[in-house]
Amino acid sequence: MIIDVHRDANCGCCKDWISYLEDNGFAVRDHVERNMRSVKQDLGVEPRLASCHTGVINGKFVEGHVPVAQILELRKRSDQLGIAVPGMPAGSPGMEHGDAKHAYEVIGLTRSGQDEVLAKYP
Repeated sequence: MIIDVHRDANCGCCKDWISYLEDNGFAVRDHVERNMRSVKQDLGVEPRLASCHTGVINGKFVEGHVPVAQILELRKRSDQLGIAVPGMPAGSPGMEHGDAKHAYEVIGLTRSGQDEVLAKYP
């Protein structure tokens, strides 16, 4: 499965998320961008959902440190424009630092523009 990942050149956690995806069987096309805000706007990522990097799979956005399980589920959801883990929560994929784990949600953005909580971690 191929995913395009758009990121800033200086973001280390973005590289960690890419490694996580590759370790889970994804083929990643890595795009280093100068203007991530523009990329996010073009893909329809709402500012409230923003994180440091943006993936695209099958025309849908994957914003931030989203776990593989939700990316796989997104493929089955025709009602979703994309999914996001807003911010950069400790313990999310690519944000593992020692024992720190913060609770976070995976949010789906529906075609009607509504947020939907799709999963909660941990």
